[in-house]
Amino acid sequence: MNMLDLDGLMLHWREDGDPRGRAVVFANSLGTDLRMWDKLIPRLPQGLRLVRYDKRGHGLSDCPPAPYAMGALIRDAERLCDALEIRECVFVGLSIGGLIAQGLAVKRPDLVRALVLSNTAAKIGTTEMWAERIAAIRAGGIEAIAEATMQRWFSRRFRATPELRGWRNMLTRQPPEGYVGCAAAISGTDFITPTSGLTLPTLVIAGSEDGATPPDLVRETAGLIRGARFELLRGAGHLPPVEDPQAYAAVLTAFLEAVGHR
Repeated sequence: MNMLDLDGLMLHWREDGDPRGRAVVFANSLGTDLRMWDKLIPRLPQGLRLVRYDKRGHGLSDCPPAPYAMGALIRDAERLCDALEIRECVFVGLSIGGLIAQGLAVKRPDLVRALVLSNTAAKIGTTEMWAERIAAIRAGGIEAIAEATMQRWFSRRFRATPELRGWRNMLTRQPPEGYVGCAAAISGTDFITPTSGLTLPTLVIAGSEDGATPPDLVRETAGLIRGARFELLRGAGHLPPVEDPQAYAAVLTAFLEAVGHR
């Protein structure tokens, strides 16, 4: 088990593939841990250095008191890359991970040579929406939002499978403080202006059945970045690496080849 000490904050991370290969770094969604990428990793090309981590308040990483600032989450990713001597990576961020990706690309262009923004946006939701969700969790725990979250995350087809129970369990076993902390970070983030200044190669992925970041919202973010490529994965919800890892791997691999990251 790999734990990185960031001035007292212990961050859990994992590396697969070739440690000498070109790096691809993965940041997952709110309410999940790095297992979100389990089905995807073995479907990616050989020879890459594949790094994923649990952001603060999630998985096996430490859970400091809420709220968190988006700047702190970006700084965690930055220090992870610095500690692991990662430069010019392709950074793949899904949902809140996509916000972290956008902020890191603006702050440290030496770390990120290409972006994959998956099921995300430059601004996600409203302050009022996040305040209501935080209040619901404070009153009734994460169980209070679990059913609605499963509806937003997954397609009707996937919700009929036994696997849904595992993802519901992952969500409800998430520390409430970590969820609330990251929800507060999302609530306070509007990256429309900084993201519109990005010029690096970017792939933007949406799921046609995504109830958390609908395709039109994701497409709007793609439109902010000059030359960004938009891909819609039909039949997938908010977590397409879970629902359709084969299609996700195909789109990601094609992008890695297009930008020469092999």
